[in-house]
Amino acid sequence: MMRNRKAKEMNSVTIETIRKKGYALSIILYPLMLFIGFVTHPNLLAMEPLHTVEQLVARFHNNPMYHYGHLIVTFAVPVVIVYFIGTMNLLQGEGKKYGFWGAVLGVFGAFILAVDKGALCLTMSAFDTLPEEQFAAFSPYLEVIVSKDGLLFIVWLLFALIIGGILQTIGLVRERVIKKWQAVLIIIGLLLLVNPDIELISSIGSFLMCVAYIPWGWRELHGK
Repeated sequence: MMRNRKAKEMNSVTIETIRKKGYALSIILYPLMLFIGFVTHPNLLAMEPLHTVEQLVARFHNNPMYHYGHLIVTFAVPVVIVYFIGTMNLLQGEGKKYGFWGAVLGVFGAFILAVDKGALCLTMSAFDTLPEEQFAAFSPYLEVIVSKDGLLFIVWLLFALIIGGILQTIGLVRERVIKKWQAVLIIIGLLLLVNPDIELISSIGSFLMCVAYIPWGWRELHGK
């Protein structure tokens, strides 16, 4: 009886440790994976919004780093979900409502991020394997992707992730989990992600998030 109780207690402690360490790692990896995903894009300094098929082709055709960058952002989605849910569980005082609604919007936005970067990344990488002659004949049809025809308009719902992140940041400040300068950097970083596919701006935004999140995640990782 006593042995079973001790086993259960040890199992409970192990799960709690994994949960805490996993949440701490998500705080660190969430902005870091976004930064790596954005900064690996080709022609990073071009400052060119995506408006034409020619611009899209120039970015991804024969540029494997473009696909790898999007793949990293896709793999960041489970980490982002862990972060939002973990922050919701953390905020149980003045920031509780911000934590809850931030998680609702943030998790939904993370799902849309997976749809956007995952589906388009995998599809574009498949197109990139076509022989040059076939690719040249096919490329005009990419206009529907650039103009977000059909159901592609749902990628605009990525705003939910930004709003969710801002709400939870407000909750974190209200409960004094992070400092005001960290909150300012996180909010500015999130807002910079809202741009017409200019990767340099997204890279700067995710870098500001790294500066704010990583010290906090490091403290959580070491139980401080």
